[in-house]
Amino acid sequence: MEPQAQSPPPCTLVIFGAAGDLTKRLLVPALYNLRRAKLLPEEFALIGVARNDKSSETFRRDLGASVREFGTGEVAPADWQWLAERIRYLQGEFDDPTTYEKLSRLLVETSKKHGTGGNCLFYLATPPQAFATIVRRLGEAGLVREEKGQFRRVIIEKPFGADLRSAQALNRDILGVLAESQIYRIDHYLGKETVQNIMVFRFANGIFEPLWNRDHIDHVQITVAETVGVERRGKFYDATGALRDMVPNHLFQLLTLTAMEPPSCFGAEAVRSEKAKVLEAAHHFGAYDARHNVVRAQYGAGTVEGKSVDVYRRAPNVAPDSTTETYVALKIMIDSWRWAGVPFYLRTGKALTKRRTEIAVQFKQAPFALFRDTPVEQLTPNDMILHIQPQEGVTLRFDAKIPGPHVRMGGVEMKFNYEDYFNLSPNTGYETLIYDCMIGDATLFQRADNIEAGWRVVQPVLDAWTEARAAELPTYTAGSAGPSEADALLARDGRRWRALE
Repeated sequence: MEPQAQSPPPCTLVIFGAAGDLTKRLLVPALYNLRRAKLLPEEFALIGVARNDKSSETFRRDLGASVREFGTGEVAPADWQWLAERIRYLQGEFDDPTTYEKLSRLLVETSKKHGTGGNCLFYLATPPQAFATIVRRLGEAGLVREEKGQFRRVIIEKPFGADLRSAQALNRDILGVLAESQIYRIDHYLGKETVQNIMVFRFANGIFEPLWNRDHIDHVQITVAETVGVERRGKFYDATGALRDMVPNHLFQLLTLTAMEPPSCFGAEAVRSEKAKVLEAAHHFGAYDARHNVVRAQYGAGTVEGKSVDVYRRAPNVAPDSTTETYVALKIMIDSWRWAGVPFYLRTGKALTKRRTEIAVQFKQAPFALFRDTPVEQLTPNDMILHIQPQEGVTLRFDAKIPGPHVRMGGVEMKFNYEDYFNLSPNTGYETLIYDCMIGDATLFQRADNIEAGWRVVQPVLDAWTEARAAELPTYTAGSAGPSEADALLARDGRRWRALE
């Protein structure tokens, strides 16, 4: 019998930045999916806070249109009506104390009307520069005090800082108001089933767990490839770049789950402590490593999925002489007993040939001695690919004999797709994370030391790039797999990237 999911306690979700794309495209469709799955409490309410001047009725109507446009399936009128009846809107500036006075009164009204019991989740779906301001104002208004068994939690989106110093400053500001247990630093990649399944896959299977070490694994490749260019995000992206945008959060989350030691249990603190140890053991980039083990590049003109893409520097709100990277690849070594000598290659980029997020674990090859007197020229590398998006699943590749009188071998695959084995409902990736916030499970969220450890690894690279000349920035054709310099990074070690198929 399938275990029943824990019912979340009554609560109000307050979304700051409720007029933005994140709310329309992902958060409200995720809430609707949770309602369909009976994973929202009956005593639930949603308050949107934004600068736009609109009524609650207009806000509900706009969100209804968003659910129909961006939702993951047909909208059941009864379920949407249930959610819509619990939605209110508050217009206000994030740094205005009056906004929080009005919010405090609205929370009292909501609690009485919908029985939410004073429990609150505050979701900061805002630009990063507003994070500290909102938390400070919430503290001054007394809205994050936990009294009489009530919880008050704050969900913070990425990017969490722009470098090590700003991340440390943001942690200090927020921890000056909130306890660590109240803070949920969110990374939507961790809402993916395959990402969560990495721990189960590694630690629950006796055929894989003994092989997950330097004795059997040759190297690991982690790829987050996007086909989209910068599009309308030029102002944000040109000040950020691929390294800051993707590596300390998404890619390092995948790295730590792949490389962590078994936790003592699946409790939040046990898991997060083991993940922190991975980044603490990452070989620190010196000046040489920052130049020779990291590749950055910017996309030029090309064709992606049949559509012409102009050079990055001509995108709206991008400087015509921009030196911001849209692609980054790096080689990381983990100085631990388990991973000594095993390189982890990470890459991410925009305007690439395929959209792929995956972890490829390549095992060491068996000795060739048995086949030296046969027509076999080489053995197929044994690798395991954990597919995260667009499809979720696992592929295992190995050699098999081709039928016939001679010993000839060919590579074969065994593939597992989640949708083939489990009755998965389409989702946005935020459902699990919002649900976990409601029940107080912080396993999939980053702790302050996790955040700072990630920035500590990449800070020397940022420093080295600051000193580098603009002429040193390579380009790659939009619609390709990336720059030739990234291929050379692996070729030096006698390896090559998996094709973006």
